[in-house]
Amino acid sequence: MDLRVAVGEGVHLRVRRHDGEREPSFLLVHGLASNALLWDEVAAALAEAGHGSYAVDLRGHGESDLPDTGYDAGTAAADLAAVATALELHDVVVAGQSWGGNVVVRLAAEHPALVKALALVDGGWIDLSSQFDTWEECAKALRPPDLDGLRVDQMRGFLRRAHPDWSPAAVEATVANLRVRPDGTLERRLPIPRHMEIVRDMWDDPPRRFYPALAMPVLLVPALPDDQERAARSRARVEAAARALADATIREYPGGDHDLHAQHPRELAADLLRLA
Repeated sequence: MDLRVAVGEGVHLRVRRHDGEREPSFLLVHGLASNALLWDEVAAALAEAGHGSYAVDLRGHGESDLPDTGYDAGTAAADLAAVATALELHDVVVAGQSWGGNVVVRLAAEHPALVKALALVDGGWIDLSSQFDTWEECAKALRPPDLDGLRVDQMRGFLRRAHPDWSPAAVEATVANLRVRPDGTLERRLPIPRHMEIVRDMWDDPPRRFYPALAMPVLLVPALPDDQERAARSRARVEAAARALADATIREYPGGDHDLHAQHPRELAADLLRLA
């Protein structure tokens, strides 16, 4: 079931609700330029185990509103807190993927009564200023490409070739990161200037400063690349984050995609359920 929840004057977010009778519920947060549909298969597995979930389209993403301001982790975390208040959620397991991991770190630090446990899915430890020498270098590397008339059938074909182990539902959920025009070409839901505002905020304000406020259990779920040198660097960053947290556990996915919730939804759901 899709809900629309007001988080501020004139700003509504889409929330995909999957019902369940058992506590706790789960709050699921996507990454940059993604959308809540990527969590659907995880949510289905959580529902099979009896737990409800709420997957949120952050502002400018998916079917949520696209206001002129608020593209920073602080506002995104406040939006999630507003969703939780509106839906009377408390003591939930919160999972955030990629940039969404950075966002939920801040949510948990500023609203600890809301969060029973935290899952950081290949994010939540992203510090762009430690990976690039200058903002200009970072911006050049992370600016999304122009679509220039890319057609939806071309995007589906690319995704199927790049991710042969993804389900058709995961492919379609990823296509939904973009809007399909009547002529079959694609356009961004999140415009590039807004995208880059988020990237700049990630550069300016990495999540590590919020770690001391996190007393709840935190599960760090890195997707480690096949390349051993890159995997070692990734593992070092994750282990450093874990050492800075009061109650941290690491669950590695060797060879995993950045979108672990698309590639391994049932396995990831099982990991989340261990936090329940």
